[in-house]
Amino acid sequence: MNTSSAPSADSARQGVLFGDSVADQGDDLGYRGPAACTAAGITYRQLDYWARTGLLQPSVRPAKGSGTQRLYSFKDILVLKLVKKLLDAGVSLQQVRRAVGQLLDRGVEDLASVTLMSDGASVYECTSTEEVIDLLQGGQGVFGIAVGRVWREVEGSLADLPVEQADLPVVDDLAERRRRKRNAS
Repeated sequence: MNTSSAPSADSARQGVLFGDSVADQGDDLGYRGPAACTAAGITYRQLDYWARTGLLQPSVRPAKGSGTQRLYSFKDILVLKLVKKLLDAGVSLQQVRRAVGQLLDRGVEDLASVTLMSDGASVYECTSTEEVIDLLQGGQGVFGIAVGRVWREVEGSLADLPVEQADLPVVDDLAERRRRKRNAS
């Protein structure tokens, strides 16, 4: 029995139930803030704050002035969900920032095989059962976040949400409605 949290070779060969995996989208496709918030389980205020303070910048299209829509990749949303889980577990924002820095240096495929462990003060990466045992020998309680499971949660959340192409012109929805209203008058 394969207990790995990463997608198996069989599932990759068979394909995803509803077509291509959202994790396999191109580098120019992404999700707007509200879709990222829904998939990650965070508020838009949290998303905006984390982007402005540099915790996580959207990798598909960052904000460039007022009215620009940020576009977040699957990997960005996966990391957002991990940040939320770590914060909910009581890990300090400073420790979360360090952990995110390490996670962003990895590819999404690498993240699927990682379990994050924490004693509430530090965040540890665990990639094998031996490491889990070593972490637990200190006698402190820890919790784990299997990134592969979070990956599947994010993928499921994004399956029905709209994705946008980064190189399309950015339209400020409010400005466009005002322009149509003026032209109709």
